[in-house]
Amino acid sequence: MTSLLFALMLATPANAELIEKTLAIVNSEVILDSDLKLLEKRIEKPGLVDESLLFDKPVETLKHNKQSQIDYLINEKIIESEIKRLNLSISNERVESEFKDMAKKNNVSEVELENILKGQGIQSNEYKLFLKEKIEKQSLMDTEIISKLRISDDDAFNEYLKNNPNSHPSINEFTAAHILLNPKKRGDEEAALKRAEEVLVKLKAGEAFEVLAEQYSEDPNFSSGGALGTFKSGEFLPEIEQSISDLKVGQTTGIVKTKLGYHIVKLIGKKLTPDPKFEKEKERLKSKVLEYSFKRQLKIWLQNKKDEAFVRINE
Repeated sequence: MTSLLFALMLATPANAELIEKTLAIVNSEVILDSDLKLLEKRIEKPGLVDESLLFDKPVETLKHNKQSQIDYLINEKIIESEIKRLNLSISNERVESEFKDMAKKNNVSEVELENILKGQGIQSNEYKLFLKEKIEKQSLMDTEIISKLRISDDDAFNEYLKNNPNSHPSINEFTAAHILLNPKKRGDEEAALKRAEEVLVKLKAGEAFEVLAEQYSEDPNFSSGGALGTFKSGEFLPEIEQSISDLKVGQTTGIVKTKLGYHIVKLIGKKLTPDPKFEKEKERLKSKVLEYSFKRQLKIWLQNKKDEAFVRINE
Protein backbone atom coordinates (compact mmCIF):
# COMPACT_ATOMS: atom_id res chain seq x y z
CA MET A 1 0.00 0.00 0.00
CA THR A 2 2.85 2.37 0.92
CA SER A 3 4.62 1.68 -2.36
CA LEU A 4 1.40 2.44 -4.30
CA LEU A 5 0.98 5.82 -2.57
CA PHE A 6 4.63 6.57 -3.20
CA ALA A 7 4.15 5.74 -6.89
CA LEU A 8 1.09 8.02 -7.12
CA MET A 9 2.98 10.85 -5.48
CA LEU A 10 5.78 10.46 -8.01
CA ALA A 11 3.30 10.41 -10.86
CA THR A 12 1.40 13.54 -9.85
CA PRO A 13 3.96 16.19 -10.94
CA ALA A 14 4.41 14.53 -14.32
CA ASN A 15 0.65 14.43 -14.89
CA ALA A 16 0.30 18.05 -13.81
CA GLU A 17 2.60 19.10 -16.63
CA LEU A 18 0.13 17.58 -19.10
CA ILE A 19 -2.68 19.86 -17.93
CA GLU A 20 -2.65 22.89 -20.22
CA LYS A 21 -3.19 26.35 -18.80
CA THR A 22 -6.55 27.97 -19.56
CA LEU A 23 -6.08 31.65 -20.39
CA ALA A 24 -9.72 32.60 -20.85
CA ILE A 25 -13.23 31.17 -21.08
CA VAL A 26 -15.78 32.41 -23.62
CA ASN A 27 -19.19 30.85 -22.96
CA SER A 28 -18.41 27.11 -23.10
CA GLU A 29 -15.21 27.55 -25.11
CA VAL A 30 -11.74 27.82 -23.62
CA ILE A 31 -8.68 29.67 -24.85
CA LEU A 32 -5.60 27.65 -24.01
CA ASP A 33 -1.94 28.46 -23.83
CA SER A 34 -1.48 26.45 -27.03
CA ASP A 35 -3.96 28.77 -28.83
CA LEU A 36 -1.73 31.67 -27.87
CA LYS A 37 1.33 29.89 -29.23
CA LEU A 38 -0.46 29.14 -32.50
CA LEU A 39 -1.49 32.80 -32.80
CA GLU A 40 2.12 33.87 -32.27
CA LYS A 41 3.10 31.66 -35.21
CA ARG A 42 0.26 33.04 -37.35
CA ILE A 43 1.42 36.59 -36.66
CA GLU A 44 4.72 35.82 -38.34
CA LYS A 45 3.02 34.54 -41.51
CA PRO A 46 1.48 36.98 -44.03
CA GLY A 47 -2.31 37.00 -44.29
CA LEU A 48 -3.13 34.59 -41.44
CA VAL A 49 -4.35 37.28 -39.05
CA ASP A 50 -7.73 38.94 -39.64
CA GLU A 51 -6.79 42.62 -39.70
CA SER A 52 -10.41 43.74 -39.38
CA LEU A 53 -10.26 42.53 -35.75
CA LEU A 54 -7.33 44.86 -35.08
CA PHE A 55 -9.36 48.00 -35.84
CA ASP A 56 -6.70 49.83 -37.87
CA LYS A 57 -3.82 48.77 -35.65
CA PRO A 58 -0.94 47.06 -37.46
CA VAL A 59 -0.40 43.32 -37.01
CA GLU A 60 2.89 44.13 -35.28
CA THR A 61 0.94 45.44 -32.26
CA LEU A 62 0.03 41.84 -31.46
CA LYS A 63 3.65 40.80 -31.20
CA HIS A 64 4.91 40.34 -27.64
CA ASN A 65 1.65 41.74 -26.24
CA LYS A 66 -0.11 38.94 -24.41
CA GLN A 67 -3.20 40.95 -23.46
CA SER A 68 -3.77 42.08 -27.07
CA GLN A 69 -3.34 38.49 -28.23
CA ILE A 70 -5.90 37.22 -25.70
CA ASP A 71 -8.35 39.98 -26.71
CA TYR A 72 -7.90 38.98 -30.36
CA LEU A 73 -8.56 35.30 -29.53
CA ILE A 74 -11.67 36.26 -27.52
CA ASN A 75 -13.00 38.16 -30.54
CA GLU A 76 -12.36 35.10 -32.70
CA LYS A 77 -14.22 32.86 -30.24
CA ILE A 78 -17.19 35.25 -30.18
CA ILE A 79 -17.31 35.18 -33.98
CA GLU A 80 -16.96 31.38 -34.11
CA SER A 81 -19.88 30.94 -31.72
CA GLU A 82 -22.06 33.28 -33.81
CA ILE A 83 -21.15 31.38 -36.99
CA LYS A 84 -22.29 28.16 -35.31
CA ARG A 85 -25.44 29.76 -33.91
CA LEU A 86 -26.47 31.08 -37.32
CA ASN A 87 -25.49 27.86 -39.08
CA LEU A 88 -23.03 29.62 -41.38
CA SER A 89 -20.33 26.96 -41.32
CA ILE A 90 -19.13 25.78 -44.73
CA SER A 91 -18.05 22.33 -45.87
CA ASN A 92 -14.54 21.17 -46.70
CA GLU A 93 -15.75 20.71 -50.28
CA ARG A 94 -16.53 24.42 -50.46
CA VAL A 95 -13.06 25.23 -49.13
CA GLU A 96 -11.42 22.98 -51.74
CA SER A 97 -13.49 24.66 -54.45
CA GLU A 98 -12.41 28.11 -53.25
CA PHE A 99 -8.78 26.98 -53.20
CA LYS A 100 -9.08 25.76 -56.80
CA ASP A 101 -10.66 29.05 -57.84
CA MET A 102 -7.84 30.94 -56.16
CA ALA A 103 -5.24 28.97 -58.10
CA LYS A 104 -7.17 29.56 -61.34
CA LYS A 105 -7.43 33.32 -60.75
CA ASN A 106 -3.68 33.48 -60.22
CA ASN A 107 -3.01 31.37 -63.35
CA VAL A 108 -1.24 28.64 -61.41
CA SER A 109 -2.02 25.00 -60.63
CA GLU A 110 -3.04 23.92 -57.13
CA VAL A 111 0.39 22.34 -56.63
CA GLU A 112 2.07 25.57 -57.68
CA LEU A 113 -0.14 27.53 -55.29
CA GLU A 114 0.78 25.15 -52.47
CA ASN A 115 4.46 25.71 -53.29
CA ILE A 116 3.98 29.49 -53.25
CA LEU A 117 2.40 29.21 -49.82
CA LYS A 118 5.21 26.98 -48.58
CA GLY A 119 7.66 29.63 -49.74
CA GLN A 120 5.90 31.98 -47.30
CA GLY A 121 6.10 29.41 -44.54
CA ILE A 122 2.42 28.43 -44.80
CA GLN A 123 1.26 24.83 -45.19
CA SER A 124 -1.71 24.24 -47.51
CA ASN A 125 -3.86 22.69 -44.76
CA GLU A 126 -3.06 25.67 -42.52
CA TYR A 127 -4.10 28.08 -45.26
CA LYS A 128 -7.28 26.13 -46.06
CA LEU A 129 -8.32 26.36 -42.41
CA PHE A 130 -7.76 30.13 -42.55
CA LEU A 131 -9.68 30.29 -45.84
CA LYS A 132 -12.60 28.40 -44.28
CA GLU A 133 -12.70 30.78 -41.32
CA LYS A 134 -12.41 33.80 -43.60
CA ILE A 135 -15.38 32.76 -45.77
CA GLU A 136 -17.49 32.02 -42.71
CA LYS A 137 -16.58 35.35 -41.12
CA GLN A 138 -17.45 37.19 -44.33
CA SER A 139 -20.82 35.47 -44.43
CA LEU A 140 -21.42 36.46 -40.80
CA MET A 141 -20.39 40.07 -41.43
CA ASP A 142 -22.65 40.27 -44.48
CA THR A 143 -25.58 38.96 -42.45
CA GLU A 144 -25.05 40.89 -39.23
CA ILE A 145 -23.49 44.18 -40.34
CA ILE A 146 -22.89 44.92 -44.02
CA SER A 147 -26.45 44.18 -45.17
CA LYS A 148 -27.69 46.77 -42.64
CA LEU A 149 -25.41 49.59 -43.75
CA ARG A 150 -26.83 52.26 -46.04
CA ILE A 151 -24.36 54.66 -47.65
CA SER A 152 -25.96 57.56 -49.52
CA ASP A 153 -24.62 60.14 -51.97
CA ASP A 154 -24.82 62.65 -49.11
CA ASP A 155 -22.53 60.46 -46.99
CA ALA A 156 -20.04 60.34 -49.85
CA PHE A 157 -20.31 64.12 -50.37
CA ASN A 158 -19.65 64.80 -46.67
CA GLU A 159 -16.49 62.73 -47.01
CA TYR A 160 -15.58 64.71 -50.14
CA LEU A 161 -16.00 67.98 -48.22
CA LYS A 162 -13.24 66.99 -45.78
CA ASN A 163 -10.67 67.62 -48.52
CA ASN A 164 -12.75 70.09 -50.57
CA PRO A 165 -14.46 72.33 -47.98
CA ASN A 166 -15.52 74.98 -50.49
CA SER A 167 -17.31 72.58 -52.82
CA HIS A 168 -21.05 72.12 -52.78
CA PRO A 169 -23.69 70.66 -55.05
CA SER A 170 -25.46 73.70 -56.50
CA ILE A 171 -28.66 74.55 -58.28
CA ASN A 172 -26.91 75.48 -61.47
CA GLU A 173 -29.89 76.71 -63.54
CA PHE A 174 -33.20 78.35 -62.66
CA THR A 175 -36.16 78.95 -64.91
CA ALA A 176 -38.41 81.62 -63.44
CA ALA A 177 -41.16 84.16 -64.08
CA HIS A 178 -41.97 87.32 -62.15
CA ILE A 179 -44.45 90.09 -61.64
CA LEU A 180 -42.62 93.40 -61.23
CA LEU A 181 -44.18 96.44 -59.60
CA ASN A 182 -41.98 99.31 -60.70
CA PRO A 183 -41.73 102.45 -58.50
CA LYS A 184 -40.62 104.49 -61.48
CA LYS A 185 -43.68 103.71 -63.55
CA ARG A 186 -46.47 104.91 -61.32
CA GLY A 187 -46.09 106.89 -58.13
CA ASP A 188 -43.37 106.09 -55.60
CA GLU A 189 -41.93 103.11 -53.70
CA GLU A 190 -44.74 103.05 -51.16
CA ALA A 191 -47.36 102.95 -53.92
CA ALA A 192 -45.43 100.20 -55.75
CA LEU A 193 -45.24 98.13 -52.55
CA LYS A 194 -48.98 98.56 -52.03
CA ARG A 195 -49.67 97.34 -55.60
CA ALA A 196 -47.42 94.33 -54.98
CA GLU A 197 -49.33 93.50 -51.81
CA GLU A 198 -52.63 93.65 -53.71
CA VAL A 199 -51.30 91.27 -56.38
CA LEU A 200 -50.01 88.88 -53.70
CA VAL A 201 -53.46 88.76 -52.08
CA LYS A 202 -55.01 87.81 -55.42
CA LEU A 203 -52.32 85.16 -55.98
CA LYS A 204 -52.95 83.61 -52.56
CA ALA A 205 -56.68 83.62 -53.32
CA GLY A 206 -56.00 81.23 -56.20
CA GLU A 207 -55.74 83.44 -59.24
CA ALA A 208 -53.27 82.22 -61.86
CA PHE A 209 -49.79 83.68 -61.72
CA GLU A 210 -49.55 84.00 -65.50
CA VAL A 211 -52.86 85.88 -65.70
CA LEU A 212 -51.85 88.26 -62.90
CA ALA A 213 -48.50 88.84 -64.62
CA GLU A 214 -50.29 89.83 -67.82
CA GLN A 215 -52.55 92.21 -65.88
CA TYR A 216 -50.21 93.81 -63.36
CA SER A 217 -46.52 93.35 -64.20
CA GLU A 218 -44.72 96.62 -64.94
CA ASP A 219 -41.58 95.04 -66.34
CA PRO A 220 -40.51 97.19 -69.36
CA ASN A 221 -39.16 94.02 -71.01
CA PHE A 222 -42.27 91.99 -70.21
CA SER A 223 -42.57 88.53 -71.73
CA SER A 224 -45.68 86.37 -71.85
CA GLY A 225 -46.62 85.08 -68.38
CA GLY A 226 -43.84 87.19 -66.85
CA ALA A 227 -41.17 84.76 -68.03
CA LEU A 228 -37.62 85.68 -67.11
CA GLY A 229 -36.08 82.72 -68.92
CA THR A 230 -33.32 80.45 -67.64
CA PHE A 231 -30.21 81.67 -65.87
CA LYS A 232 -27.29 80.10 -64.09
CA SER A 233 -26.51 80.60 -60.44
CA GLY A 234 -24.77 83.94 -59.97
CA GLU A 235 -26.04 85.43 -63.22
CA PHE A 236 -29.19 87.12 -61.88
CA LEU A 237 -30.19 89.49 -59.10
CA PRO A 238 -28.96 87.89 -55.84
CA GLU A 239 -32.17 88.82 -53.96
CA ILE A 240 -34.27 86.88 -56.47
CA GLU A 241 -31.89 83.93 -56.62
CA GLN A 242 -31.84 83.68 -52.85
CA SER A 243 -35.63 83.93 -52.62
CA ILE A 244 -36.23 81.00 -55.00
CA SER A 245 -33.29 78.77 -54.00
CA ASP A 246 -35.39 76.79 -51.49
CA LEU A 247 -38.62 76.77 -53.51
CA LYS A 248 -40.06 73.70 -55.16
CA VAL A 249 -40.94 73.94 -58.82
CA GLY A 250 -44.31 75.69 -59.19
CA GLN A 251 -44.06 77.62 -55.92
CA THR A 252 -43.93 81.42 -55.67
CA THR A 253 -42.13 83.85 -53.39
CA GLY A 254 -43.54 86.61 -51.28
CA ILE A 255 -42.64 90.18 -52.17
CA VAL A 256 -38.92 90.53 -52.98
CA LYS A 257 -37.34 93.98 -53.11
CA THR A 258 -34.48 94.67 -55.54
CA LYS A 259 -33.02 97.79 -57.13
CA LEU A 260 -35.61 97.37 -59.89
CA GLY A 261 -38.62 97.42 -57.57
CA TYR A 262 -40.90 94.81 -55.97
CA HIS A 263 -41.09 91.30 -57.42
CA ILE A 264 -43.25 88.24 -56.92
CA VAL A 265 -41.35 85.34 -58.46
CA LYS A 266 -42.50 81.90 -59.57
CA LEU A 267 -40.01 79.03 -59.94
CA ILE A 268 -40.73 77.26 -63.22
CA GLY A 269 -37.83 74.81 -63.14
CA LYS A 270 -34.42 74.15 -61.66
CA LYS A 271 -31.53 71.89 -62.49
CA LEU A 272 -29.18 70.39 -59.91
CA THR A 273 -25.58 70.07 -61.06
CA PRO A 274 -23.20 68.42 -58.57
CA ASP A 275 -19.50 69.13 -58.53
CA PRO A 276 -18.10 67.12 -61.49
CA LYS A 277 -15.00 66.26 -59.45
CA PHE A 278 -17.24 64.77 -56.77
CA GLU A 279 -19.15 62.73 -59.35
CA LYS A 280 -15.87 61.24 -60.51
CA GLU A 281 -14.90 60.32 -56.95
CA LYS A 282 -18.34 59.35 -55.66
CA GLU A 283 -18.17 55.54 -55.89
CA ARG A 284 -14.68 55.41 -54.41
CA LEU A 285 -15.81 57.65 -51.55
CA LYS A 286 -18.86 55.48 -50.95
CA SER A 287 -16.56 52.46 -50.59
CA LYS A 288 -14.38 54.44 -48.20
CA VAL A 289 -17.34 55.49 -46.05
CA LEU A 290 -18.64 51.91 -46.12
CA GLU A 291 -15.30 50.71 -44.79
CA TYR A 292 -15.37 53.29 -41.97
CA SER A 293 -18.94 52.40 -41.10
CA PHE A 294 -18.21 48.68 -41.15
CA LYS A 295 -15.27 49.03 -38.75
CA ARG A 296 -17.31 51.17 -36.40
CA GLN A 297 -20.28 48.80 -36.45
CA LEU A 298 -18.06 45.71 -36.09
CA LYS A 299 -16.56 47.18 -32.92
CA ILE A 300 -20.04 47.91 -31.52
CA TRP A 301 -21.34 44.49 -32.57
CA LEU A 302 -18.43 42.66 -30.95
CA GLN A 303 -18.82 44.63 -27.72
CA ASN A 304 -22.55 43.84 -27.61
CA LYS A 305 -21.84 40.13 -28.13
CA LYS A 306 -19.21 40.20 -25.38
CA ASP A 307 -21.70 41.89 -23.04
CA GLU A 308 -24.18 39.09 -23.76
CA ALA A 309 -21.58 36.31 -23.39
CA PHE A 310 -19.81 34.84 -20.40
CA VAL A 311 -16.18 35.96 -20.70
CA ARG A 312 -13.58 35.35 -18.04
CA ILE A 313 -9.86 36.05 -18.38
CA ASN A 314 -7.63 34.13 -16.02
CA GLU A 315 -4.79 36.13 -14.54
